[in-house]
Amino acid sequence: MKATEATAMSRAGKVNWVLFNPKTYATILYLLLSLPLGIIYFTVAITGLTLSIGLTPIFIGIPLFFGVAKLLNGIVIFEQSMIRQILGLPTPSVSYTYNQQSEAGQNWLKRMVSGFDGALFIRNLLLVLLRFVTGIVFFVIMVTVIALGLGLIALPVVHIILMNELQLDILENSLFSYFHIDWTYNQQYLLYVGLGLILFWVALRVVNGLMQILRRIMYVDELYQQPSVPPMEAQIHAPVQSQYYEYSEDHPTQGMMQPAHREL
Repeated sequence: MKATEATAMSRAGKVNWVLFNPKTYATILYLLLSLPLGIIYFTVAITGLTLSIGLTPIFIGIPLFFGVAKLLNGIVIFEQSMIRQILGLPTPSVSYTYNQQSEAGQNWLKRMVSGFDGALFIRNLLLVLLRFVTGIVFFVIMVTVIALGLGLIALPVVHIILMNELQLDILENSLFSYFHIDWTYNQQYLLYVGLGLILFWVALRVVNGLMQILRRIMYVDELYQQPSVPPMEAQIHAPVQSQYYEYSEDHPTQGMMQPAHREL
């Protein structure tokens, strides 16, 4: 049952018919924004950690460090939610249980310290740094493959404009002249447009593949693999239910009102 749900969830974010699917173009916009966002995330993380370490002797660095940890966690959650929205994945239902009475008398610093998770902080920091690197690499890959496809598609229009306005023939020394193939301009136009459409389709497939890589890098499917019932809640309710059933089976009439009687 769990394996079937995991397989269905892994297929839920895949994009089919990339040329006419709005998810593809939303992914392109996301990858275009990934470069400036990755730079902002990297700058905030490095600046915050550097200031927190440098200001530790005057006590300001300690709350600043926990604030940076909260900010990094918020950045990772924001990126995960954006990827889920673009791929059309359902929002995971996660319930958080905490003891409000124990935190009611604590100040803000103790609450931040008690909610700090060292492993989660290291993971979030590595994800932000990796997001910076992938933002640059994926941006270059996407712009290159899309520009190649669109450039070949627009080549006939550019050639006609240059021929009419500047008398410049950019197809004069093409590959056809080297192989002594006497193709007319219209035949060359059809070939270039056909190759451009194929490359553009391949580029869109590459874009969707990059989004799937980001989906795995940012642990988007991690929340779907967690149980719906929190473990603390299960531990709380399990002994209560077991005691109730043992009580009802061993003493079926104990605790019920007995008729008052007096020995004569």
